Amino acid sequence: MAAAAAARSSTTTSPSEAPGAPLPQGLVDRERTLRFAQGYAAAWCTHEAARVAACYAPDAALTINGGTPARGRAAVSAAVQAFMSGYPDLIVTLEALEQRGERTLFHWGFAGTNTGPGGTQRPVRIRGYEAWRLDADGLIADSQGYYDAADWQRQVAGAAEAAPADRAG
Repeated sequence: MAAAAAARSSTTTSPSEAPGAPLPQGLVDRERTLRFAQGYAAAWCTHEAARVAACYAPDAALTINGGTPARGRAAVSAAVQAFMSGYPDLIVTLEALEQRGERTLFHWGFAGTNTGPGGTQRPVRIRGYEAWRLDADGLIADSQGYYDAADWQRQVAGAAEAAPADRAG
């Protein structure tokens, strides 16, 4: 009877599933990337641009909506600081994380009020994503960020949201 139970358990439990066994490399990488993404979102919420920039490799590039890339941690920090200055109460949340080829897509939510210098005092809530290429150390080597800039501008200006039929076009 004990031999039959042992045979059944050995056919249903692989070595990687056994308690205390090391996790498969892909699972380790996913867990590491998830923890990194959670830390990245938390870094934004500290309102310290240097903490966000520390998630980037020293020679990394950050490109937002196809614009001119910010190259290097100092430039990334300056780009991040611009958002933080415009939205001192900003909150960035991790909405989803997915792998697409060599890129990791960090889907984010952004909420804040445009109360910085010259601000409109209007709240903004938007979603977007960054397509990261991570280096061997797990830092961001390249980030291609995207969000709906027209929606952002509508919210900053306080314009009514376009009707669904207007957006379909």
